[in-house]
Amino acid sequence: MDKDDMLDENEALQPNPGDGSAHEDAPVITPLQGMYREWFLDYASYVILERAVPHINDGLKPVQRRILHAMKRLDDGRYNKVANIIGHTMQFHPHGDASIGDALVQLGQKDLLIDTQGNWGNIFTGDGSAAPRYIEARLTKFAQEVVFNPKTTEWKPSYDGRNKEPITLPVKFPLLLAQGVEGIAVGLASKILPHNIQELIDASIAHLKGEGFELYPDFPTGGMLDVSRYNDGLRGGQIKVRAKISKLDARTLVISDIPFSRNTTSLIESILKAVEKGKIKIRKIDDNTAQNVEIQVHLPAGASPDKTIDALYAFTDCELSLSPNACVIRDNKPCFIGVSEILRANTDHTVHLLTRELEIRRDELEEAWHYASLEKIFIENKIYQRIEECETFEAIIQTIDHGLEPFKPKLKREVTRDDIVRLTEIKIKRISRFDAKKADEYMAAIEEELEQVAYNLEHIIPYSIDYYKRLKKGYASKFPRKTELRSFESIEASKVVVKNEKLYINREEGFIGTSLRKDEYLCDCSDIDDLILFYKDGRYIITRVQEKAFVGKDIIHAAVFKRNDERTIYNVAYRDGKHGAAYVKRFAVTGITRDKEYNLTKGTEGSQILYFSANPNGEAEIVKVTLRPRARIRNLIFDFDMGELLVKGRGAQGNILSKHEVQKVVLKRKGESTLGGRKIWFEPETLRLNVDGRGTYLGEFHGDEQILVMTRDGQFYQTSFDLSNHYEDHILVIEKYRPDTVWSAVYYDAEQKFYYIKRFQVEPVRQAQRFIGDHPKSHLVRLTKVDYPRLEIKFGGEDKEREKEIVEVAEFIGVKGFKARGKRLTTYQVSKVNELEPLVQPEPSREEEQENGDDPEEGEGNDGQMSIFD
Repeated sequence: MDKDDMLDENEALQPNPGDGSAHEDAPVITPLQGMYREWFLDYASYVILERAVPHINDGLKPVQRRILHAMKRLDDGRYNKVANIIGHTMQFHPHGDASIGDALVQLGQKDLLIDTQGNWGNIFTGDGSAAPRYIEARLTKFAQEVVFNPKTTEWKPSYDGRNKEPITLPVKFPLLLAQGVEGIAVGLASKILPHNIQELIDASIAHLKGEGFELYPDFPTGGMLDVSRYNDGLRGGQIKVRAKISKLDARTLVISDIPFSRNTTSLIESILKAVEKGKIKIRKIDDNTAQNVEIQVHLPAGASPDKTIDALYAFTDCELSLSPNACVIRDNKPCFIGVSEILRANTDHTVHLLTRELEIRRDELEEAWHYASLEKIFIENKIYQRIEECETFEAIIQTIDHGLEPFKPKLKREVTRDDIVRLTEIKIKRISRFDAKKADEYMAAIEEELEQVAYNLEHIIPYSIDYYKRLKKGYASKFPRKTELRSFESIEASKVVVKNEKLYINREEGFIGTSLRKDEYLCDCSDIDDLILFYKDGRYIITRVQEKAFVGKDIIHAAVFKRNDERTIYNVAYRDGKHGAAYVKRFAVTGITRDKEYNLTKGTEGSQILYFSANPNGEAEIVKVTLRPRARIRNLIFDFDMGELLVKGRGAQGNILSKHEVQKVVLKRKGESTLGGRKIWFEPETLRLNVDGRGTYLGEFHGDEQILVMTRDGQFYQTSFDLSNHYEDHILVIEKYRPDTVWSAVYYDAEQKFYYIKRFQVEPVRQAQRFIGDHPKSHLVRLTKVDYPRLEIKFGGEDKEREKEIVEVAEFIGVKGFKARGKRLTTYQVSKVNELEPLVQPEPSREEEQENGDDPEEGEGNDGQMSIFD
């Protein structure tokens, strides 16, 4: 039966009014399809407009608006039980106490509109609040100032018609962007992330001034945020938010901020799941969270803390991707607009509300002036005496109106019957005590305020800017930015996953996998790794690690494949066809399609690999080549140096090794790397090393060479040039470590309470060492590595009249160990220490210039001098 037949059959079931067989009171049967079309659309519209999506004007969902309205009605300056607030809100909200209570707790936890008392739960741990009968709340001063004004509020009847509720509250602030919102309706959803209050006020002021602005989220849970794809909060945008992880020591990591939308419980669960799957190795986790987040992650012996940090970001909820979706109610329908447009609309609406408040105040002042003038005329001219002989109330009205007639031109509006009625209500006591001077002063004050109101209306934009500035001064200091804006680099999961599997191979049968425990062991791997397999006939493929997979026989090399690895070089000698010439080549495999077959030979049938080696650092060995004996061949055996070949693409043919038939090629002597050192850069935005030329060039590194890091709090340490290293954001100097560099440091010794200067060389250390003493209040003033530094000392306090003093540091103090206290700079009170241009400047060598990054071909570098100011 098709759809139309179903409709016809349903229509046939309905009684016919003209049919005598049907009773007139019989119920009308509505087809199911009709109910779905009409009722579901009504339901969807109701959910969108009245439950899930916020209104652009006040940024509130209906339940939030009703809660605030009920709290305003209850407000007497004291705390109210939440259970009482919920009960009063039910007069306006028809969906039960549970939904009201949950929405009230969420508002209270945002600490902006509601002042809370009692246990309201913890957004860090996910703990719920106490029962409504145990906790209390009241409106904050901020809410009182920016959310409510009954004179500018539009009202509508409540759901049962017994009360009035606001259509929207007259919010004079971008509250929607400050609090954020998340709601799921029928067919659409809204997800607007919270933003920083100070930045919102600054953006509103910028909009009013006609200037540009940018807005990025700020979360109450802190963390780090990459907004490179935020897309102004529109659909299709995406942000990445990370927990803040630092190293307490070599075997302990500390998570101090958590990603938005997660709590410590859910974060720890995601870490434990990653541990169960073998992605990360962790000894134990301690949750010490109280007022602030502190999750300690203890690592097993031998685990790399830097690699574990990357693995936490790659395999757990320590890094999340969030997709905003700015959907709001505007003109009584949902629309999708960016956060910049929302802020402009909110700011324009604030200007409108401020204008209405000024207009209402102007009308009130004019009314007050009008009545004060009537009262003065009525009393000073003794018009009240004329009504003594009037016998009716109507005669009284007419007499007073006639008495006011000469003065009406001086008034600002017509005199109404209500005005005259008010005059008749003046008590004799007030008439007898009337003071004309005070009345004039009162009217002058009204006129002065009217002038100010008129001026503000004419200059409404400056007036609105001043309003925002008052808000910022009064409230914004409580809301500093908690989420740090950073640029994240993509973490390749295969590089940081723990090697949780062992790889085996059965060469005879052609199987490879992690479950072949009785066969030949190849290496450790992870279950997300790729394998690269080379065959005797020159074919090679990339395939996934599996428990057991048939890959074919004649495998000459199998290993874990590292994508984009340009330092692993394959040295190959192959025969082209069955009797062709022998070729040699060196190449890297940086990235190919998984499970697609490639060939490192020319593809001629019968080709064969004569020699193969895989070299993790581009080593080039010397091989011994033996030719098959033939007439007129003098040298049957000769050596060939692979280092003479250039590294080319994997599809290159290679160089001819010999046109004669080669019997065998064997290794004669291992070689050294032909790739040279690695050129390393440091990117300040991500605090990571890279080889892509981003940031400050640190130099070319070989073998065990190290990087020196000196921090603003007077510490130094060395690290390897491993690209997985993590660095803290208080770095003062980061460069290639040179043990012969002499550093000059000026610091304030809090123990001796004097300024000291010292010259020292940095020694190799395993852990960070402090070079300005152990007193916690000692601080570094200036640090430089020029050969002959000069300092200018400015004095302050009682010695501010002393002339400046110049210190030649190299003559003032010799080079000592970094633990030495140094020499007292002066016994007088110091205001500032400046560094002057040295008189002697030795010429750097070309090699030093390149290592310091001064070669323009190597990119941006430092100038050999770093300073920290007072």
